[in-house]
Amino acid sequence: MSCLSCCKPESGQKSLKKTKEGEDRMTTLASFVKTISFKSASGKHKNLAEEILKAGNGNISAHIFTFRELATATKNFNSDSLLGEGGFGRVYKGWIQNSNQDVAVKQLDRNGLQGTREFLVEVLMLSLLHHPNLVNLIGFCADGDQRILVYEYMALGSLEDHLLDLPADKKPLDWITRMKIAGGAAKGLEYLHDTANPPVIYRDFKASNILLDEDFNPKLSDFGLAKLGPTGDKSHVSTRVMGTYGYCAPEYAKTGQLTMMSDVYSFGVVFLEIITGRRVIDTARPTSEQNLVNWAQPLFRDKRKFVQMADPLLDGQYPLKGLYQALAVAAMCLQEEASTRPLMSDVVTALEYLAGTKTDERTSTDDASLE
Repeated sequence: MSCLSCCKPESGQKSLKKTKEGEDRMTTLASFVKTISFKSASGKHKNLAEEILKAGNGNISAHIFTFRELATATKNFNSDSLLGEGGFGRVYKGWIQNSNQDVAVKQLDRNGLQGTREFLVEVLMLSLLHHPNLVNLIGFCADGDQRILVYEYMALGSLEDHLLDLPADKKPLDWITRMKIAGGAAKGLEYLHDTANPPVIYRDFKASNILLDEDFNPKLSDFGLAKLGPTGDKSHVSTRVMGTYGYCAPEYAKTGQLTMMSDVYSFGVVFLEIITGRRVIDTARPTSEQNLVNWAQPLFRDKRKFVQMADPLLDGQYPLKGLYQALAVAAMCLQEEASTRPLMSDVVTALEYLAGTKTDERTSTDDASLE
């Protein structure tokens, strides 16, 4: 019996077919990522836009913007248009007149954490990968030393904005919406792992990288750290440890050996954040509760304590059996041994079931079961 059999619908699991067009695109991606690995560190690209188009072999649909066009779109990168900022740079809301379209414009800090190689990887990844749960790259700008990415505008911002450290006047996400967001994000990872060929390891799965449209449909963003997964008889990709502290799988953090199971662990961390409303690292809490995973591990072993893990902002409005099953999924994803974690396809199947569980489906603690 599958470790997630408790959540599987009777209809079973749908298989995803690799199309010829998709295979061609991924072949292009595989060859391009290999070629940029030796060039990008030097920063000596004469014309990045031309290089990207040439390497894309006709598969790059992203529009090439001039810096002037994007300055106009963002009112000269006005602070009133600022949506957010991080180690990579700043994101502005913009409006493209020619297409009458709202966009998000990410201007990379030239002295920031995201370099030329990451910029190139993100352009290629999002140009060649297409799925409803991946953010759509509209275009990019590589004028001079400018590195700017233009995405579809996601009206509700990131999952982090609606889940963690909410102000008192902001309505918390209800249970079904949380399961819907988790399920959609899982489908995005499943596409990267199972449909992309070669597979793609996302490597930076966290709440701030899950964007939400006006209907709370989630889309994964920020692919600068993504890596092509192992092929042939290889079991892992060896790489420098990158990502955000707290979300990295323990075996990856220790050895630099990256696998798709590393993403599954990161998903488990975010799913636990979704269930509990707690940050993965929160130094404002008591010492024993500052690391979310360490706090949760002993509670996972006693289902009588599962209700202690539900976000207090839910105010008890969730199906008790659904909570138990959601925590079972999170616990499996957070297994110390990578080989014992479920595949993302199994997680997707489980979450499709949980997203359909009604909040008024109340169950006593004695009757609720993970079997």
